[in-house]
Amino acid sequence: MELLTEDTVPEDALEVKREAREFADEHVRPNAEEYFESGEYPWDVLEAGMDAGLIAQDIPEEYGGRGLELHEILAIAEEFFRADGGIALTLQLASFGAEILLEYGDEEQKEEYLRPVAENEQITGLAVSESQSGSDLAGMQTRAEKVERAGGHAGDEWVLDGEKYWIGNGVEADWVTVYARTGDDEDNRYGNHSLFIVPTDADGYEAEHIPEKMAMRASKQARIEFDGVRIPEENLIGFEGAGFMMLAEFFNFGRVVVGGHGLGLAAAAIEEGWEFVHDREAFGRGVNEFQAVQHSLADMRTEFESARSLVWRAADKVHAEENAGLWAAMAKTKATETAREVAEDAMQLHGGRSVLSERRIARVYRDVRIPVVYEGANEIQRNLIYRQS
Repeated sequence: MELLTEDTVPEDALEVKREAREFADEHVRPNAEEYFESGEYPWDVLEAGMDAGLIAQDIPEEYGGRGLELHEILAIAEEFFRADGGIALTLQLASFGAEILLEYGDEEQKEEYLRPVAENEQITGLAVSESQSGSDLAGMQTRAEKVERAGGHAGDEWVLDGEKYWIGNGVEADWVTVYARTGDDEDNRYGNHSLFIVPTDADGYEAEHIPEKMAMRASKQARIEFDGVRIPEENLIGFEGAGFMMLAEFFNFGRVVVGGHGLGLAAAAIEEGWEFVHDREAFGRGVNEFQAVQHSLADMRTEFESARSLVWRAADKVHAEENAGLWAAMAKTKATETAREVAEDAMQLHGGRSVLSERRIARVYRDVRIPVVYEGANEIQRNLIYRQS
């Protein structure tokens, strides 16, 4: 059964899709069970992805990348997540947030911070969520205060204090883009936050891995504490108070890609369900001969194709900047919830064997629970869909 067909993918994204599938078959899927069991960071797979030119390559050629567009990143996401959710998330988080710097940073920032990521000399992360606030961007409390630069040097500094939670690569990254409060204007709730480049070796930056997760175990998230972290004023991205709007635009791109996460996981679940029932007998005949099983598989396929059509249409809309927030929210919601639903159906088709930890479907079943939450919980997406319709 072939679900991630090429006919849905634009011609200019087919080459990278094929590269991603070949890489996933060689490096991701064969290592999925091992890294799920160990919960370790898959450095070797990440380095192989860098060598293959599939990591952080949406950064333009002028800064050392390949300049891949949204459709190409979506094609990679489908293939990687079909192979394994945890390793795939690590591969795609290696440059998470760098796109914000590309869009809003100045040339000096891009040369110092963006180029090493594009050239695969560094990895980065995006620090937004907090332990008491995940989807409420306007409610984040980590604070940045502007002060005079220490030691009598000219210019000012920003001092960061607070905590971030669920931050991909919070421990592993060389630098992170941090979303912090810089104002308290109650009449302008969406103008009180800014974005900053924060090197992870700065004094006062402390990060620790969040204890083992039930799913996507090859991807590591962290709790970060900022205790008087000083950074130069030139590490502000864009201008003060623009953080919320910059993130909102960035998430339009990201939510389409997360739609690809859902599609890849859904494809894996359907494949597992299909193969299992076509390989097994019960009551003297093949399990696939029972009408109830056939109907279940038919529904799974129909929902998958509906989700995939929506996600790829959303990619067109976001790329063209046509009501991007609406389409991104619909794509993320539909694809991730389809993945969750078909994974549960595939588990049912497996019967008792579904709970065996070495089964691919058992890993997929756990993994599909995660994308419905990250990049904005789907309850928030429904708010956006309603408001922007």
